[in-house]
Amino acid sequence: MLLHEFLERSSERFPDKTALVCGDKRYSFGEIEEAANRLANALIDLGLLRGDRAAIFAQPSVEAVASIFAVLKAGGSFIVINPQVKLNKLEYILRDCGAKVLVTDSLLSKTARPVLNTDGLPLRVVVPADGSRSLQRHLRPKLPVIPYSSILKDYPSKRPARRSIDLDLAGLIYTSGSTGFPKGVMLTHLNMISAARSIIEYLENTSDDIILNLLPLSFDYGLYQVLMAFGFGGTVIQGSSFSYPYQALELMVKEKVTGFPIVPAMAAMILRMRNLDRFNFQSLRYITNTAQALPSSHIRGLQKIFPLARIYSMYGLTECKRATYLPPEELSLRPTSVGKAIPNTEAYIVDERGNRIAEAGRIGELVVRGSHVMKGYWNLPEETSRALRPGPLPWDRVLYTGDLFKMDEEGFLYFVARKDEMIKVSGFLVSPKEIENALTEIPGVREAAVMGVEDRITGQAVKAFVVLKGASKLKPDDIRRLSARYLESYTVPKQVEIRKSLPKNIHGKISKKDLS
Repeated sequence: MLLHEFLERSSERFPDKTALVCGDKRYSFGEIEEAANRLANALIDLGLLRGDRAAIFAQPSVEAVASIFAVLKAGGSFIVINPQVKLNKLEYILRDCGAKVLVTDSLLSKTARPVLNTDGLPLRVVVPADGSRSLQRHLRPKLPVIPYSSILKDYPSKRPARRSIDLDLAGLIYTSGSTGFPKGVMLTHLNMISAARSIIEYLENTSDDIILNLLPLSFDYGLYQVLMAFGFGGTVIQGSSFSYPYQALELMVKEKVTGFPIVPAMAAMILRMRNLDRFNFQSLRYITNTAQALPSSHIRGLQKIFPLARIYSMYGLTECKRATYLPPEELSLRPTSVGKAIPNTEAYIVDERGNRIAEAGRIGELVVRGSHVMKGYWNLPEETSRALRPGPLPWDRVLYTGDLFKMDEEGFLYFVARKDEMIKVSGFLVSPKEIENALTEIPGVREAAVMGVEDRITGQAVKAFVVLKGASKLKPDDIRRLSARYLESYTVPKQVEIRKSLPKNIHGKISKKDLS
């Protein structure tokens, strides 16, 4: 099976069913399939070859979604670029992946003009989703512009012949890199289908599910909401952000949403909202969380607001999409756990020599084995060899995540820290996550982030950055004193800085590199 067959099969089963809602417009599976076929035929006619890359730099829209499937149907690989990306990174990604096609919209095409006019870009054609040929006047002469609307009129809706197999590259997802520039995670059709099917299995998705997706399509968590829903024949309500939370919750009630993927920043916003008892959330079947584990206090708060929803705590990374999940029935027993391996996956802990750790409580690096594990980083063989290493069987390559974990006696996994974020205080290794969890248990503390700072006596000391709840009058010394109720003496923060907010990346995860 190929990834675009998720759309093709659902369009055959449910041609008239609403697949996607964007703003006040609704699109059926049949309509999106027809648009994707027309664009695929255009891309083939324009010279997109099997394995060529096509970039999508557009706001969340039906055109962006149809373009993903069109690129796959044409035998290419798609790259969804975040609409908020800076121009230097946009240029880097286009050059790095060698994109031959760029699908964009009128707003972002204006933003991208300086990049599109630079010499040496591999682009052969630009497709403005809602623009016109007037864009051509602003671009270099040899870069043709063919409007999306013209393609829908001029090219046939017949499904193109199959041009790929499941080992071919389906997409590149760019994630932050150690050099300051993003690195492209290479994912095949098999990788992405395997991840999607595993997640669908444990979420128990059916064609009755309606997903409210307020995450960017450039974020794999947001992208997979569309891919999975098209796979099981559900509906996606696609928004652009959670900037207007009351409107989002009103939309949830109006559309009878059953699934709501969130990140911790969204949970924090929801918990600050008032008068939520006026909403009837009885349709909401589940909430998923990833990017960063939710503090226990956030979980308890969400359970009060959404009493009928099952909350799935999950762990994953772009290189394998998802690695573990905690069944909701285990949440009250082990709220800080991210569970066990997802279906058809192995996740285990190894020591510094690569030997499996079987003892409960011992810390080591998490390793993931499965058909969803990436093929490597685009154009980065050394980084690929560090992440993908020989596995337990002769033909194996497994993913070393770079994240430290421990497990309990029943085999449930607990995130400890990134390997490079562990703090060493007087010879003791300290987990930032453990301290952050303790700090958020203090009444009056909304959010916390912890990092190590230099200390001439202990080598490193713990520093905490804390955001207080609205009416809280806590002082740094109060927080240090109260945290001692939950923490061993050497893990109590030596420094506490109170801030109005904590910096977040585009995925809602606290950006520790920006804290200092």
